[in-house]
Amino acid sequence: MLIPYQSLLSLPSETLDNLIKEHLLTQVEDGGFEHTGEQQLNQAIIQCRQQLKQGLLLVEYSEDDESFAIRHKDQITIKP
Repeated sequence: MLIPYQSLLSLPSETLDNLIKEHLLTQVEDGGFEHTGEQQLNQAIIQCRQQLKQGLLLVEYSEDDESFAIRHKDQITIKP
């Protein structure tokens, strides 16, 4: 299930930042994000927030394992 961007705005900022940080850490592991310094991390969080707002990144809730994940819109298959 996709979580609408407007719903994310009702989350505490720290909660959304932690979700974004988790997403960025998976990018480090996958080689998609190379810098892990504090300044680079803060910049990456800002960029992720922008991409969420633009709809390039989406938050998906998995009912199977009761978890949230940020994914690029091209990685999500919407089931009919």
